Formats: sequence, C-alpha cells, structure tokens
Amino acid sequence: MNYSDYKQHLNKIANLNTAIAVLHWDKEVNLPPLGAAPRGQQIATLSGMAHELATSDEFGEQLQSLANVSTLSEDEKKNVSLTLKDYKRGKKLDLEFVVALSNATSEAYHSWIKARKSNSFEDYRPALEKLVDLKRQEAEKLGYEKHPYDALLEYYEPGARVEELDVLFKDVRSQLTTLTARIREKENVANDFLFQRFPHQQQWDFGLEILKNMGYDFDRGRQDVSPHPFTISFSPQDVRVTTHVDENNFAPMTWSCIHEGGHALYEQGLLVENFGLPLGQSTSLGIHESQSRLWENNVGRSKFYWSAHYPRVQEIFSAQLGGISLDQFYKGINRIEPSLIRIESDELHYHLHILIRYELEKALMEDKLQVADLKEAWNAKYKEYLDVEVPNDNKGVLQDIHWAHGSIGYFPTYSLGSFYAAQFFNQAKKEIPGLTEEIAKGNNQSLLDWLRTNIHQHGRKYTAKELCEKVCGEPLKVKYFMEYAEKKFREIYDL
Repeated sequence: MNYSDYKQHLNKIANLNTAIAVLHWDKEVNLPPLGAAPRGQQIATLSGMAHELATSDEFGEQLQSLANVSTLSEDEKKNVSLTLKDYKRGKKLDLEFVVALSNATSEAYHSWIKARKSNSFEDYRPALEKLVDLKRQEAEKLGYEKHPYDALLEYYEPGARVEELDVLFKDVRSQLTTLTARIREKENVANDFLFQRFPHQQQWDFGLEILKNMGYDFDRGRQDVSPHPFTISFSPQDVRVTTHVDENNFAPMTWSCIHEGGHALYEQGLLVENFGLPLGQSTSLGIHESQSRLWENNVGRSKFYWSAHYPRVQEIFSAQLGGISLDQFYKGINRIEPSLIRIESDELHYHLHILIRYELEKALMEDKLQVADLKEAWNAKYKEYLDVEVPNDNKGVLQDIHWAHGSIGYFPTYSLGSFYAAQFFNQAKKEIPGLTEEIAKGNNQSLLDWLRTNIHQHGRKYTAKELCEKVCGEPLKVKYFMEYAEKKFREIYDL
C-alpha cells in the first residue's frame, strides 16, 4: 500500500461513515415513527461494514508498513500515525459487538423519543440498561489504567483522565459556588421580557440572519428543526445544523443557532483536501465545544455583540422588545439563577449541570449506580447542587439526548470547551486590535479568520493540549474563564 492507496481506503471508510451520518440526521429530522426499526438495521449494517474496513488484518499490516516509509511528508506521517492509533483501538472491538452496540443505540434513541412523549423514564429504562451494559463492556474491551470512564473519555477528549477532571471540577465548583453566592445577595436582574410570544417564523428567519452574520455558509449547509439542537458534518462542503423554537421564549432558538453555528464554522473550516483523513477531523470535542461556547457566550452574550444586532431584534419584535433598552436586554440574557434545564442554564450554573452528569456517568461505569436508580440519583443531585426540585422526568433525567446516542464520556467536554473558549478569546483580543469594536459593528470576519488560521485548519494535527499551547503559549488554565466571569458579572450585578 502506498500513500495514495491509503487515502483511497480511508475515503471508502469516510464515505460509509458519511452515509451513516446522513441516516442519523434524517432519523432526528424526518423519520416517521414506524421507520425506527428498519433504520436501526440500516445503520448497524453500514457501521459493521465501516468497522470491517477500518480494522481488517490486511489494512493493519499495510498501515504498519506505511508508517516506516521515510519519504512521507510531515502531514502524511501524522495522518498515518493517527490512523494506526485508531486502528489499534478499533481492533479491540469485534464486529459482533459493534453491530450490537449500534442496534442498542438505535433502540435507546427511539425509546428516549417515546419516553419524552409520555414523560416517563420507565419507557426509556430497559433500552438504556442494555446500552449502559454494553458501554461497560466496551470500556473493558478498550482497556484503561485506572478508571473505566477513561476508556470512553478517549473517544471525545483524547488524553483526558478522571483523576485530572475530578480535581478540575472540584476547583470549578468551589469558585463558581462562591461567585453565585455573591450574586444571590443582590437583587436579580429582570428577564421576563424574554418570555412572551415570539412567532415561530419570525424567530426562524432571525436565526438564519444570525448564522449568516457569523459566517456560516448556506451553500455548504442548511438548518432544520429537531427536538434537541445539533450539528452534523458530512464533509466541509455539507455541514448542517438544527435548532429548537419555543414561541414563548426568545432564548432557546437564538442561542442554539449561535451555539450550533460555532460548531458548524469549525467543520466548514476543516481543509477539504483532508476529507476522510485524520487531519480533516476535529481534534477533540473539548476544542469543538470551545468554538460553540466562544460564539455563544464570549461573543453571543456580550454587550458589544448585541450593540450590532439588538436594533434588528427590536425591528422584528417591536411589540415585545421595542420598549426594552439594550442595557436591560444585555442584563436579562445574562441573568444568573439555578435552573432545571442544562441548555437553558446561565453561564455559571451550567457547569454544575455538567458536574452532575459527569458524576452519574462515572458511577454508572463503575457499576456503583444502576440505571434503575438513575432518576432518583439525578433528582437528589439537582437538589444538592442547584437547590431545585425536579418536577417531572422531561425536565429531569430525560432532558438530554446524549445517553440515547451512547455518548457516555461526552459531557465533560462542555465544561472544558467553555474554559478553552475563554482562553482562546482572550488570546484573539490580544492579537486582533479593536476586535470587540469590530464585532460591535456587526463584523465578525476578523474573529472567524483568526479561528480558521489558528484552530480550524489543523484538524487532528495537534492534541487539544498541544493546540492550546500553540495558540496561547501556555496550557489550559481555568483562570481565564473565571476572570472573564468575574469581570462580566461584577458589572452586571454591581458586585
């Protein structure tokens, strides 16, 4: 196998995975209820085919041989070494297990949809029990040094380990608890104006404007509606987003568009010529999440961003927001208050939502918590960490789609993403004179260009830790997030 043959082989695998992704997108956007079972079989069949191509003995031997070729360029060597790493990891999972896991994931997803309609965790529990059992088996098959959760973390944040995350979350919880306690001593800012009737079509049209202004290329993407907003990429030339519209709440559609737009810009910024290769893939979900959180919070919840866009909001929703000043709007969209729903949470309590899921996932993988007891454990932690009572399953244990996707190990990347985002945006402001003033005029191009150059184009060339040091000259430091949060909320709440 020469390098050209290697690229062709990876393109075959990528094409299969893309077909699977299209089926997943259609499943969440268009699939009729009775199509669930055959769709699961279709996805399982293609998943098995992709796994066979990626883990065949012949391919492994060819990869090993190619890794020793001295004439490869630096990027070519990196692609081969990363593929060999993926090969060795994938080889630990046999075809029968991969198909079983795919089928269980499809079953869990449709059980979750059913449970959401009935507002009953019991409709979801049997399928989730089966899936969690398979994820425990997967961790054992993949192997780990200290904690089974580490094996699953590797899918989403390569190199991250429980012993590091435990320390990180303990520190963050302590600092956030202190800051939110100071805020609670103050009179809360008003945000009732966000909870009026905002017609679906007007919200939808405004969301499209937001995405275009960010730089999202609709010639290489589209937006649809789904129960849970998400971004999916079939190639840098076809990156799609979804949103959720609540006619009685301005916030969900607006910030899901900005959030998913950040993810989509990353995918559209990967180099087309690297499609199918490791350098054409994102380096980690923590870095991916840094892109969505940077746009959503560091930009999308800033006063300078809304200086450009709030006049348009008042034009569209004059009856609802015409009498609300920019300062009132800015403070209202940054109101700090414990909430039940993660994706509707404020910037500070958000990380307590993540901590709860992280602790539950760890306990599930350790077999210290059973799925049958998950609802009770969830409700108890929400009372302990956020002092809120969970009124029903939809606002509690059923609110996230991630476990129905089998994505155990994903949640910590949300917090990591916020911390990376604060550090990256701090660096961008240093390197781009007048950046916030440009954004205040509605011009996001300088920021997008900076992200394209420093983050998007590299793919998996660097690990998340290496990329952070390359971009910022130092490793990830939570202090940048805390400094950002302290400054922002000190001004909003007059601390």
